[in-house]
Amino acid sequence: MSTQHTQNPLDTQPIGKIFLRYLIPSLVGMILMAVNLAVDGIMVGNKLGPVALAGVNIAGPVYTVFVAMSLWLGIGGATLYSQSMGRKEPERARFIFTHSLVLIGSGTLIIGFIAWMFHEPLVYALGANDETAPFAADYMNVFLVFGFVFTLENAFSIFVRNDGNPNLAMAALVTTAFSNVGINYMILYVFDMGVREIAFGTILAATLGLLVLTTHFFTKKSNLKLVPFRFEKPLTVKAFTFGFPSFLAEVGISVFTISHNIMFARLAGTVGVAAFSVLNYVHGVMLLMFLGMGSAIQPIISYFHGADETAKKRAIMRIAIRTAFIAGAACFLIGQVAATPIVHLFGDFPTEVKEMATLGIRLFFIAYFVMGINFVLMSYFQSIGSVAVATWITAGREIFFMLLFLLTIPFVFGANAIWLSIPFAELAVLAFILVYLKRNRIVFREDKGL
Repeated sequence: MSTQHTQNPLDTQPIGKIFLRYLIPSLVGMILMAVNLAVDGIMVGNKLGPVALAGVNIAGPVYTVFVAMSLWLGIGGATLYSQSMGRKEPERARFIFTHSLVLIGSGTLIIGFIAWMFHEPLVYALGANDETAPFAADYMNVFLVFGFVFTLENAFSIFVRNDGNPNLAMAALVTTAFSNVGINYMILYVFDMGVREIAFGTILAATLGLLVLTTHFFTKKSNLKLVPFRFEKPLTVKAFTFGFPSFLAEVGISVFTISHNIMFARLAGTVGVAAFSVLNYVHGVMLLMFLGMGSAIQPIISYFHGADETAKKRAIMRIAIRTAFIAGAACFLIGQVAATPIVHLFGDFPTEVKEMATLGIRLFFIAYFVMGINFVLMSYFQSIGSVAVATWITAGREIFFMLLFLLTIPFVFGANAIWLSIPFAELAVLAFILVYLKRNRIVFREDKGL
């Protein structure tokens, strides 16, 4: 076993090749999942109508909770896993893997069961009315009972990527995305079924993705083995701590959506909310792309940190920051040139909605210049165990600074200034990060220490 791990590709391959080996599968998988979610919504809306779609969206926070749980313990456990592998402690790494999966699976089952017992008041607490409640309940109840499949798939995917098999993690995401679209198409357009069956279809697609991931157990290079479980409180606390920035990032997405909907409704009415809904779909794809960049460097940085490979950490960060900036600049240019065609993709809206959404894309896309860099830096600090800094970056860009600008500049400059709250927040956070790096003499240049 020891000979196997001395030949880890992270120890032998060139830095550029390592980065691409993790980046490309991560980006492809994340973007496909974003497209999958959009197509799913389009099919439900077209076949079952706006009330059914509204019901599914109302139940959406249940999906978000399961994602947040799997990221919280998944990223936290996987970071500790890769650090152990970097220290050449494969037995400890296997225990961390087993410990994390047991906690994620059991935690999801317990929370799901408790929520299911109070499902009726929960549906109305999420915003349903008598019209949407039946659809929301049908969708939500399936997730509450079987959502552990989804969380295990998501967490296992993170561990497979951290165990040196990013291509298999991507293949599982591709399987989940395409099978979800195919299964739900059959459910809606062939068998003429409804929302409850759509939820079962999503769980079935996740099960197929999980089956793809289990093939990693049978590869010669796999270190992922289930070992006897024993509860270890210090490890649990550490995993929760290390994964907290990822959990907070998921919460921040909800804060972003809710706060912007409220502000647009107050200052621009239905037109503003409709325009924001277009931007939010597009932003979801971009957000997952940048999240993919952070996910790509996490296993690498965690491994090199455990192995005390300072120069390699520095080299990966240089490449990652440049890549994030180039991708962000490309996204900004696309937004300026193609804002109108992008809006038209979502339907034939009234002129005032189209005009506001077009302007919104052009203003909001300024954020992408630095958003990717902030994601990469957050992932770096999380991967080396500087959780306080990673948490501050996440809370600053998605909650504190965003709300600060959202609750001030629109009242001075009007409703269109709402689009600038995220760009301003991203720039403010980057400025604070640069000050922190300078004060702590953390640099990523070749000629200085990290």
